[in-house]
Amino acid sequence: MPSIFAYQSSEVDWCESNFQHSELVAEFYNTFSNIPFFIFGPLMMYLMHPYAQKRSCSIYVFCILFMVIGLFSMYFHMTLSFLGQLLDEISILWLLASGYSIWLPRCYFPAFLRENRSQFTRLVFITTVVSTFLSFLRPTINAYVLNVIALHIVYIVFQEYRKTSNKEFCHVIEVSILLWASAFTSWVSDRVFCSFWQRIHFFYLHSIWHLLISVTFPYGMVTMALLDARYELPDKTLKVHYWPWDTWPVGLPYVEISSDNKKC
Repeated sequence: MPSIFAYQSSEVDWCESNFQHSELVAEFYNTFSNIPFFIFGPLMMYLMHPYAQKRSCSIYVFCILFMVIGLFSMYFHMTLSFLGQLLDEISILWLLASGYSIWLPRCYFPAFLRENRSQFTRLVFITTVVSTFLSFLRPTINAYVLNVIALHIVYIVFQEYRKTSNKEFCHVIEVSILLWASAFTSWVSDRVFCSFWQRIHFFYLHSIWHLLISVTFPYGMVTMALLDARYELPDKTLKVHYWPWDTWPVGLPYVEISSDNKKC
C-alpha cells in the first residue's frame, strides 16, 4: 500500500520533463498551472451567490469540488503518484456528477424516472459511487472515460443551442464550447503527439489545458444555469453579467435571477 504514495508510482506521465526545476516537484508547470482553480472557484461562489440562494445551494458544492480538483491535480503533477492520479480523476468524476444532478434538464432523464429529479439524483449518486470503485481497476483509461462524459454534456448543450434564438444564451454557449474545444485539443495533443512537442522543446500543452479548463468553468456554469432556467424557471428572468464590469470586452460571466422566497 505505501507504494501508491511514492513519486512516479502512477502509470500516467505527461509530456513535461520531470524534475527539471525542482527536486520536489515532478512537473513544475503542470503543477502550478492549477492555481487559477483556487481563484475562479471562490470567485464564482461569490458571484453566483444570489443565483444559488434562489435556485440551489448545491452550487456551492459544485464550486468547492472545482477547487478540490485543483488541489488534487497539483498533488498529482507534483508527485506523479498513483494516489494523486486517482484523487484527481475521482474529484473530476464527482464534479461532473454534481453538475448532472443540479442542472440536467428533466427531458434528458431516463424514461423510467418520469422526470423525477430526486430519483435522478439518487441514480447519479449510486452510479458515481460504483464508478469510483471501478476507477481502481483500469486507472489508465479513467481520463478517457471522463472526457466521454464531458462530450455527452457538450452534445446536450449543442442540442439546446439549436433550439434557442436567444443571442445572449447563444454567445455564452459559443464561448464555452470554444474554450472547452481548445482545452480538449491541448489535452489530446499532449497525450498523442508528445514526441513531436519534445523535439521542438514545447512541453506546456497540459499546462495550457489547466488554464483553459479553469476559464471554461465559469462559462460552463453559466451555460448550464441558463439551460436549466429554460425548463425549471420559465417564469423567471436570468441576466448574464460579467466580472469585473459588464462594459469590459472580456470577463467572467455570472447570472442574476429575479427574486423568490428560497433561501440557503
